Amino acid sequence: MPQTKARVLMVDDDPNLLESLRRQFSATYDVVVAQGGEKAMELMASSEPFAVLVSDLKMPGMDGIEFLSKAAALYPDTVRILLTGFADLKNAMDAVNQGFIFRFLNKPCPPETLGQALADALRQRSLVEAQRENYSLKRFKHLLEGIVQGFSALVEARDPYLAGHQTRVTALTLAIARELGLGADDLDILRIAALLHDIGKVYVPADFLNRPGILREEEFSVIKMHPEVGYGILKNLGEDWPVATIIRQHHERMDGSGYPQGLVGSEIVQGARIIAVADVVDAMCSHRPYRPSLGIEAALRELEMGSGVSYDEPCVQICLRLFRVGGFVFPTAPGAL
Repeated sequence: MPQTKARVLMVDDDPNLLESLRRQFSATYDVVVAQGGEKAMELMASSEPFAVLVSDLKMPGMDGIEFLSKAAALYPDTVRILLTGFADLKNAMDAVNQGFIFRFLNKPCPPETLGQALADALRQRSLVEAQRENYSLKRFKHLLEGIVQGFSALVEARDPYLAGHQTRVTALTLAIARELGLGADDLDILRIAALLHDIGKVYVPADFLNRPGILREEEFSVIKMHPEVGYGILKNLGEDWPVATIIRQHHERMDGSGYPQGLVGSEIVQGARIIAVADVVDAMCSHRPYRPSLGIEAALRELEMGSGVSYDEPCVQICLRLFRVGGFVFPTAPGAL
């Protein structure tokens, strides 16, 4: 697919010069010409945005500085270039200092000089767009962080025994993932998935979650639906953010004995295999209504016995090393990572 040419508006009161500029630059740019500032403003109001404006300074009616200052207010993303004679140098410099223009060039301006200025102007525009996009992404991530924390708090509010669980699982998940060499984007996805891995429990009656006795089979079947419910809540995030898939699979086991799909080995995505290890460690170390904490050593022995059978072996080995060699400890404050 051919690349779309950047739109450039050339403004002057000399129609012959405008036609010359059109011929010189139409091979590289989509050149539109306007005879005077008033005509240029009309064109800008009725057409797609221009990437660059090139205007003469001395024009009858609306001169170049007035035109470009108005254009700057109405179309701030369009980069502006002013052509001026030597006698008008002070006016041109004032326009630069007031932010109306990106660059001024002396007339007569050689085609190669103007061509270089146009190329520089497009790079400037790309830089500004990239900065704006970066700012928007930062705002989006900040908003997303608030939403994730809110959902995580909602789950834990329904089950006091889960207080801090998702934060602790996230901390261990990320520690294992870093040892595996996962990149920043994958870590971001995994962090959100770990913080929300139990979001499907909003569907489970609170009585089931907090009951001190043994659940009936049909009650436990309802609890076992929480990965599928979590997937349903978050599946619209899209393939670039496979948070929902990770959540859906975090109770799968390498030998196919897990739920809800009974996946085997590499059918389980890596993020879910990591969370499965972190989840079982924190669950066994935490107090539950039906049993007291079993302690870290019991959790690590469970991993050793299930390595390669229930749990991903590389994840298990890293987890064991983190605790026994690296001195890993869970964060004590809910929400601290």
